[in-house]
Amino acid sequence: MQPINIRELKLTDAQALLAFEADNRTWFESHIDPRDPSFYSLEGVTEHIESYLADFAAQTWHPFVIEDCRERIVGRANLKSINSPQGSAEVGYRIDQGVCGQGLATLALKRLIEEARKRWGLTQLVAYVYQGNAGSRKVVERCGFVPEQLSNGNTSRGECRFVLAL
Repeated sequence: MQPINIRELKLTDAQALLAFEADNRTWFESHIDPRDPSFYSLEGVTEHIESYLADFAAQTWHPFVIEDCRERIVGRANLKSINSPQGSAEVGYRIDQGVCGQGLATLALKRLIEEARKRWGLTQLVAYVYQGNAGSRKVVERCGFVPEQLSNGNTSRGECRFVLAL
């Protein structure tokens, strides 16, 4: 695997992020809910980044991008719905289809775990994985998340909930 860099999202990432999202749109939509079509424009992505950075400033999100050795965005990772008083947050990530299977999702999730512990002082992380997404299930389990049994076996929108105690 080539060297990668995981860093915080910046407003100047708009063009590169649009390219990443547009190039992988069909791939992502086969695994997760589709984005609104208005997202797929420079203005839409810029608004998206501004929203994430505002949430970061409000200490409710921590957005990252994953870059390859040519500084091309090949993934994203986020701590979201950060609730410092409760010590919890959700994790999310998406990886370029062309680099799947190279361990980037695992590296990104490990980075989120590290940030949750060190920067945010969290005690629990939650991941939601669609039942048919075997790759993401392997990633979260490899990083120590365990499936949580929901009451009456119900799942929300076909998702499984995984929890990691930090």
